[in-house]
Amino acid sequence: MDTTEPKSGRKLIANGILWNSVQLLVNQSFAFIIKLVLAKLLFPEQFGLIGMAAIFTGFVQILNDLGVGAALVQRKNEDLSESHYHTAFWAGVIWTTGLFLIMFLVVAPFAAYFYHQPQLKTIIPVLSLGILFSSVNMVHKAQLTKSMNFKKLAFIDNVTNIMSGLIALVMAYAGFGVWALVFNTVSTVIFAMPFYFKATGWLPRFEWSNSAFNDVFGFGIYTTGSNILNYLYNNIDYLLIGKLLGASVLGIYTLAFVLTDTFRSRIMAVINNVMYPIYGLKQNDTSLLKRYYLKVVQLNCVVVFPIMLFFIILGMPFITNIFGAKWVGAVVPLRILAGSVMLHILVSGNTALLRGVGRPGLEMKLQLVKAAIFLPTLALGINYAGIEGAAWAILFNKLVVVVVAQYSFSLIPDFSLTLSDFLGCLKTPLIASLTASAISVALYYLHLNYIICAVALFVAYFLTLRFLMKDEFKSYFKGILNKAA
Repeated sequence: MDTTEPKSGRKLIANGILWNSVQLLVNQSFAFIIKLVLAKLLFPEQFGLIGMAAIFTGFVQILNDLGVGAALVQRKNEDLSESHYHTAFWAGVIWTTGLFLIMFLVVAPFAAYFYHQPQLKTIIPVLSLGILFSSVNMVHKAQLTKSMNFKKLAFIDNVTNIMSGLIALVMAYAGFGVWALVFNTVSTVIFAMPFYFKATGWLPRFEWSNSAFNDVFGFGIYTTGSNILNYLYNNIDYLLIGKLLGASVLGIYTLAFVLTDTFRSRIMAVINNVMYPIYGLKQNDTSLLKRYYLKVVQLNCVVVFPIMLFFIILGMPFITNIFGAKWVGAVVPLRILAGSVMLHILVSGNTALLRGVGRPGLEMKLQLVKAAIFLPTLALGINYAGIEGAAWAILFNKLVVVVVAQYSFSLIPDFSLTLSDFLGCLKTPLIASLTASAISVALYYLHLNYIICAVALFVAYFLTLRFLMKDEFKSYFKGILNKAA
């Protein structure tokens, strides 16, 4: 078998990374500004209130399409008919309507009782409007993703986030407080609806096929199961901290988590959104999949490592100067969680790979193993050391995730990924990280301004990368620029 990477594949990947990167830049800029303004205007306990609501709405959000959207992307074109799309649309509408009613009538009152916060009775139903309307966008988004039309996806996402972000900022300055963040979360989904209809030109018909539903639901049920386990795995800390330690402590922890995990999750999304359909298209060529996967890990590490190093080395002056002394309790958790993100990014493409090769069942089993280890260690950490203990528990469990992910490769037929292969792709970002850290720490202990130390960190990091990956950098950026032109 010829495993040479096709030019068309390289162009699709370059195009996808380009437009997903544009999407990331705009989204994270506005998201960061909004979080910055709210953190200045709100107190930790108010920030924690949103964190409490987000635990419940986020959990239901992962159920909103039953994994059907992922199934539509993974299926080959010849295995899909129009009935699959129409059936998926109406299944999503019926399902999310039921979820919204459950959130309004059951979950909101329960959350208010569980946390002793009456405001959650109002906040959660309003946040849940995003769940209700998200099903309308599901099929359109799957169609654009499947066709690798990331330019349109980036345009829709950026325009709606800019619209929502600007209005949310005005609301924040006008004194709406937590409702500015609530509005921003809900409005992006609603604003996106007409853009998706225009981008695809697809309109749903009153058509239902039981065979089409069973076809995509059979794949989607495993994907949804994995998403549920993954969500519980990544958010049980919010639930326990909010319940055991209160809204104010949860607010401090939330800030630390948002600053670190936002970069990790969004950067992973950029690459995984591109690679998931590619993995599906190339699922029979395991040698090519291996090269793609290692490049994904390397690229994610190259981007994420310097950001996390900044938080670890310069977290104290960053928090106190940007957010104020009231948030100083977030510094230690921020540093620990930044380390956990650096571990997590090492397996950044694992989920997309397993789904792309049609192994969602294996993914769900691995999530069960990770959850069984994580829950007791998290409970012990919170009980003995509060939010710092929670952060250390997360760091330990990210190490477990790396080991479990490495083991999972041996369960994919003909997919041989050795530890040597894995470490080989990490060599360059690790050398750059050590070099940049040494320079930044030295400057910081010389009492230079933390902004100067930060600039030195990033400059040293990318200069080292350029020296070690000179030819690869040229080839990569040439491909991106040619595609953009």
